[in-house]
This record gives sequence, C-alpha cells and structure tokens, in this order.
Amino acid sequence: MSYTALYRKFRPDTFEDVKGQDHIVTTLKNQLRANRIGHAYLFTGTRGTGKTTVAKIFARTVNCENPGPEGPCGECHICRAIAAGASMNVIEIDAASNNGVDNIREIVEEVSYSPAEGKYKVYIIDEVHMLSTGAFNALLKTLEEPPSYVIFILATTEVHRLPVTILSRCQRYDFKRISIDTIAARLRDLIVLENVQVEEKALRYIAKTADGSMRDALSLLDQCIAFHLGHELTYDKVLDVLGAVDTEVFSRLLRNVLERNVKGCVELLEEIVIQGRELSQFVTEFTWYLRNLMLVQASDHLEDVIDMSTENLNRLKEESEMVDMDRIIRFIRIFSELSTQIRQSAQKRVLVEIALIKLCRPEMEVNQDAVLDRIRQLEEKLENGVVAVRADGNVSSAGGNIGNSDVVSKAKPELPKAIPDDVKQIVARWPAIVGSAENPMRIYMKAANLSLGGDNKLLMVVEDGMASDYFTQHPENKTRLEELLSDFSGKEIEVNIQTVSGQQEFEENYVDISKLVQMEIEEEE
Repeated sequence: MSYTALYRKFRPDTFEDVKGQDHIVTTLKNQLRANRIGHAYLFTGTRGTGKTTVAKIFARTVNCENPGPEGPCGECHICRAIAAGASMNVIEIDAASNNGVDNIREIVEEVSYSPAEGKYKVYIIDEVHMLSTGAFNALLKTLEEPPSYVIFILATTEVHRLPVTILSRCQRYDFKRISIDTIAARLRDLIVLENVQVEEKALRYIAKTADGSMRDALSLLDQCIAFHLGHELTYDKVLDVLGAVDTEVFSRLLRNVLERNVKGCVELLEEIVIQGRELSQFVTEFTWYLRNLMLVQASDHLEDVIDMSTENLNRLKEESEMVDMDRIIRFIRIFSELSTQIRQSAQKRVLVEIALIKLCRPEMEVNQDAVLDRIRQLEEKLENGVVAVRADGNVSSAGGNIGNSDVVSKAKPELPKAIPDDVKQIVARWPAIVGSAENPMRIYMKAANLSLGGDNKLLMVVEDGMASDYFTQHPENKTRLEELLSDFSGKEIEVNIQTVSGQQEFEENYVDISKLVQMEIEEEE
C-alpha cells in the first residue's frame, strides 16, 4: 500500500478535529443545529488554515443521514460515498484550471437538477479568485438566487481580487493563522499516533516555521521524519533538514553589526553558506529576530508575543540595551528590501553581503534613518576622542597636533565689533528654531555652527558632505531655512552657507557667535 502524507492522513473528519478556527466552527454548528443554512459561503484566509477541510465537513454534514453535534456520522451510505469522492452531491472545482465562462455555464446548467440522493448539492469552488471576469458574471445570478437544494462554498487566499458583486452575495468567514501553541499541540498528538520520537524544541520550531499553516507544519514534520527515519528528531536535525539557522547565530551576527565589524559578518555568513543553509530563509528569520528585538525594546511585557526560550529572551533583552529603536528599524528596512530582491536573484550571497555591509556602514545610504545612524557614529567617535585627519594632511586629536612640525599656524579670526540685533535674536533662540524644523533639515541645523559674515549677515557653517549638498545644491532648502528664521524673528533674514571639513577648520577660520551671544546674556543678567 502506498504511503499517505501526514497532512492527508490526519485531515479532520469532524468539526471537533478542526484546530484554531473555533469562531467559524461554532457559527457553522449553530446554523446546522437551527437549520439556518445559507445558500452561499465565502471562506477566506492564508494557505493551510482549513478552508477546504471545513467546506468538506460542512458538505457532508448537510447531507448526512444521522448528523451529530460535531458533524457527519461517517457511517451512513452518503458519508462514505462523499468521503470516497463517489457522490454527485458534492462537486469540487479548482478555479485555477477551470476558470472560463464555459466551465461556470456548465455549473449553472447542472444546478437545475435536484440531487439524486441526500438533501443538498454542494459546489466547492477552490481558488475562486482565479475565475475570469466573464466567469464571475456568469455565476452572479445563480449565486444570488440558487435553488433551495444548492449551496455554494467559495474558497480563496486572495479575497481582495473578488468582485464586490460576488462578496455581497456570500456569508464571509475569515480563517485566522493558527497559533504556534495550537500547531505544536496538534503535532504532539500526531507523533504519538505515528510512534515517532520528536524533541519538544524541534516541534515548536516546525510550528513556528509553518507560519500559521497547519498543512505546512504537517508537511515539514513529514519531511524531517523521513530524513531521520528510525531516530529521534532533535532540534539540530530539524535545522539541518530545513536549512535553517540557530537563534544563537543571529545573536552573533547582530553583535558584529553593532560593532561595525564587516569582516566578522562576512565570515559568519561564510559559515552559514558552508553549512548549506538556505539564504532566503536566513534573511526571513534574521528579519524576524530583529522584529523580536524591536518588541523587547518597545515594552517589558511582550514575552507572550515572542515565542522564544528564556535563555534566548534574556540575551535579546541584553542586546536591546545596546541599540536604539531607529537603528533597529533601519536594519529591518534593509533586510525587508533584501527579502524581496533575493527571491529572483541568482547571486543571493552577494546580495546578503551587500546588505550586511550596509548595516555596518550607514554612510552608504542617504535615508533619514541612515543619516541619524551616521550622526550617532560621529558622536561616539567624538566621545571616545578618536583621532581625525585634517584637510591639510595633519592629524589632530583631543591631545594636540601630530604631524609636520613646520606647519604654519593660522591667525585666529577677529571678533566682530557688534552683532546685529536680528542676528543676535536668532542665535539666542537657535535651539527652539532647530526644534521646530523638520528632518532632515533639523539634523543639519543641529550639527551646524553659527558665525557672522563680512556684511554682518548670519553665517551658518556646515560640514562638507550631505549637509552642504542639502543647502547648496538645493536652493529651495536654503529658502525654507530663511523663511523659518524670518518667522521667529519677525524680520526678513538672509543666511549665507559656508562649508568646512570639520570642527577644527571652523574654529580656525570662524568665530562662534553663539558663545558671544550667551556671554552677553549672562553679563546682562
């Protein structure tokens, strides 16, 4: 006798066996008990959640000679005929391959004939969203007013593709993704019946990988059992079969990224590739790991939402204190974009390596979250007293100058004799002005220095690079800045933009008037 796959062998025969869809099962049982059976039903939801299974149980129940509270008896002549696929009362149609007008017209013609035995003719149309526009139009009238002995059950994973005219004629039931706990409990029952030894951690991982689909979970379990037939199925063996990566590897990768260790990231990816792991799944699961990290940082009471061992959860909490929320969101964005690109790519490893380098090197991007990461990186360097190279080739640090001893020291800039009142007002209220600006202008204004030009106009000195390009290459941004300053001062303000390579160049060539204004305020007080 040929082998039967687990998802077929253990397909539910009664409503009691259907797991994770209690809201739908209860409603249908109440309808059957009260004899309030509708003429058209729409079952929608993700794959493997029980749409076709519930439709078949419902079809058998309405025709069963001795129905019970949990569905068909399974013993009568009609139940056995439907189960064997020999009954003319239950007609299953795959709309993916029978999606034309002629196919639907055949159904419309057959509807006029009453069932030879039993009470109802039940038409189960699977993947109904695949029907053509003409086929939907041909179905409309019959779907709205079918004979009393006909029931239509439409099943689809893409309900948004159905015309509104179809939706309005059906009772709609949304099948939910099945929880990890429910799937794991079902798998636990089945391995007892199959007499197979499976580690609990392995079961939960299979349940998680199934992503809410009971059918996928059974297929994955079937695959893992077949690979290690006759041996206990452990967590590590499941990882090997599915080409997955352990959570501990994601933790190591994240710490390498936080340390901006490109070499460590690439070497870790090399290990994953050598072990034969599937890179598409690796990208998906690392994104999920980052999602868990985001949730842990967002709240202290999300342990029930995150399906993870206590050891891994503690490690995740430790890592959540090492990284800011906007940085986590940037990581998720990069890997979410990667998961879309990698599906059709022949060079998956190269794409993953590019993404890892982007995580470590925010200067490769111009997005707002990347700019914030770059500013944070600069702040860290300044706090740690990192040595910086000046434009003239000398090296400067907090401890002094290191380089050519014959470098001619530049004369310090002269202090302005007087600062105009409107400029002084702007400088005094600068923090409030910066706070009212929108990003990315706010970021660049916050990092800028204020000085006074030769014509007594306000001078905003920004660092060479993205900040200078933002104002000098896009005149509309400079105009918006002047309008913002004018709103605060009540006078028309003109701003000159100057560029420097770093803070030291500013101190050597310009006077920081914000300090002068602050000194005057303190003296007046």
